[in-house]
Amino acid sequence: MWLSPNQLHIPDGFLSTPVAIVGWVLALLFVAIAIRQTRDQLGDRQVPFMGILAAFIFAAQAINFPIAAGTSGHLLGGALAAILLGPWAATLIMTAVIAMQGLLFQDGGLLVMGWNILNMGIITAFVGIATYSLIRRLTGDGKRSHLAAAFTAAWLSVEVAALATALQLAVSGTSPIRLGLPAMAGVHAVIGIGEGIITIGALALLATTSSGMLAEGESVPGRRSANVIAVGLLLALVVALFSPLASPHPDGLEFVAEQKGFLDLAVDPSYEILPDYTVPIIADPVLTTIIAVVLGTLLVFVVAWFVGRNTIRSEAAGD
Repeated sequence: MWLSPNQLHIPDGFLSTPVAIVGWVLALLFVAIAIRQTRDQLGDRQVPFMGILAAFIFAAQAINFPIAAGTSGHLLGGALAAILLGPWAATLIMTAVIAMQGLLFQDGGLLVMGWNILNMGIITAFVGIATYSLIRRLTGDGKRSHLAAAFTAAWLSVEVAALATALQLAVSGTSPIRLGLPAMAGVHAVIGIGEGIITIGALALLATTSSGMLAEGESVPGRRSANVIAVGLLLALVVALFSPLASPHPDGLEFVAEQKGFLDLAVDPSYEILPDYTVPIIADPVLTTIIAVVLGTLLVFVVAWFVGRNTIRSEAAGD
């Protein structure tokens, strides 16, 4: 059955206004720090990979995969981005992805966007890279160690993000912690397995084309970078073509909200541009989804590249 991708993020109405405002303050603070830190950590030739990773993560997030109990999961991608380019660049990448999803596709509320950025982007990036680095130090530099560390980092990043969401719901008075925390932890423990598999698959694929990317802060050789960029963007667009195959089942948060009785608190968006990952003027359900996700993939690529490019140029201007 051909379907549009499920909504992925916290909608407005799930979190109280004071909690949502705190999320925005923290997200803006982290993004500001990320801009400064990225200036010192990325080289000019790495900047296009911010666009590639953002495009791939956006496209992959549009494909929910089915799991047990009539629910579905989707890639978050923060751990993947952090392993490849470091947590601060990953923060900017994930912010670009989540902001475009909220602004263009009405996927996640605008008031709660700060927490969506923190939960799905910043927490996953820092938990992911911390876990990955620790396991690599303990187990060595072998290929198996690298993949095992990446899988564990990706799984744990999803679990911690889910626990953080449960805490926010509890503080907001939406769902008691004794109900929301075990429910979110249980569902996302399974979803995290899919996150881990996709993460190690992406890393294995990238290792065959650009091994330099696997080392944080290392530049890709210039004569190969253009080809890798083209292949990476093409891969993201190919992934986008499969978006109509997204699972029809609710994602982890929606599933928990339905089970615990707070799904009706979700507030409809105040405007629509490309709602539910569709182009309103295109009636065909397959074509409208593909075009919407392809457009989003290309736009996210440009936005993330632009952010990275201007960050590097700001450093050069400062020098």
